[in-house]
Amino acid sequence: MMPETISKLTNIRLFLLDMDGTVYLGDKLLPGALDFIELLTARNIAYLFLTNNSSKHRGQYAEKLAHLGLQVSPDKIFTSGEATAVYLHREKPGAKIYLVGTPALEEEFKSHGFELADAETPDYAVLGFDTTLTYEKLWRLCDLVRAGVPYIATHPDFNCPIPGGFMPDIGAMMALVEASTGRRPDVIIGKPNPPIIEAVVERMAVSVDKICMIGDRLYTDIALAAAGVTTVLVLSGEAQLEDIPGAPYPPDFVMQDLAELTAVLQQVTG
Repeated sequence: MMPETISKLTNIRLFLLDMDGTVYLGDKLLPGALDFIELLTARNIAYLFLTNNSSKHRGQYAEKLAHLGLQVSPDKIFTSGEATAVYLHREKPGAKIYLVGTPALEEEFKSHGFELADAETPDYAVLGFDTTLTYEKLWRLCDLVRAGVPYIATHPDFNCPIPGGFMPDIGAMMALVEASTGRRPDVIIGKPNPPIIEAVVERMAVSVDKICMIGDRLYTDIALAAAGVTTVLVLSGEAQLEDIPGAPYPPDFVMQDLAELTAVLQQVTG
């Protein structure tokens, strides 16, 4: 690595970590995850788990990480679901929302003061990663989108990595809604879109040039480079080396997993 490349790591004051495919896969902690967090803690470098998966709230993620052997406070976790609720609270506090999401996402929105209702004309129609999805929910969403109700999506991911493959994520549902209605979401909150990184900067009080995003997806995690952050692609999830040439934003670094990144950080910051 060239000295100017190394400096990108030595100047980082906040590491953002994707979760699915980066920190864990299914119910298994990925190599280096624990050592990486221990290193950041020892060096007094801030970190935040930043996930596009809106099917769970921060407390559930903290419980999952604890079960896997990684003890972190819930305030170290920021989801696209929470970011969407924060965004909409700024736009219209207490809005009536038709929400396509899991019970956990419903809890998130209620905690921010929203009224969840299948109203005739809600203020917003919100599509989350809904593992409790039904045809009836999609049908109602399409009716509202077709009628012109403001349409928000929590994130753009097409697939969610699981052991042995992938499960369809919200991007696949967005494609279905677009095929039926001719509309894409008016706003998409999660990575790589501006609202989520703006929320991180505000919450953590760190400038974008001091932030590094670590993740396994080129079109979400690594595309945050457009916001000015340093990026590290790990090959432990969705993206592989052959995918990089076609990416609009190539990663600053490519690592096999967090174990390799930990070793590099120990060398350049030790």
